[in-house]
Amino acid sequence: MDCRIKIVRDDEAKVWIANSDDIKSLVLESESFDALVVKVKNAIEDLLSFEDYKPSYCDLNFIAERRDRVSLCRRNS
Repeated sequence: MDCRIKIVRDDEAKVWIANSDDIKSLVLESESFDALVVKVKNAIEDLLSFEDYKPSYCDLNFIAERRDRVSLCRRNS
């Protein structure tokens, strides 16, 4: 089974948030990206146990998004 996991940075809350259309009950957050990946891996088996289809494995595809703003100051020559 292939599972796409979307990870987005919430700068206001200072956390990374994971969710998935493939695993509907998956919504997790963590202060670090790597810790969130570990949380997702640990939660997958429990979350998939509620699905009708019970796969023997799950390939995780993490898609990360982080938005930043760069201030562009014009310098006078």
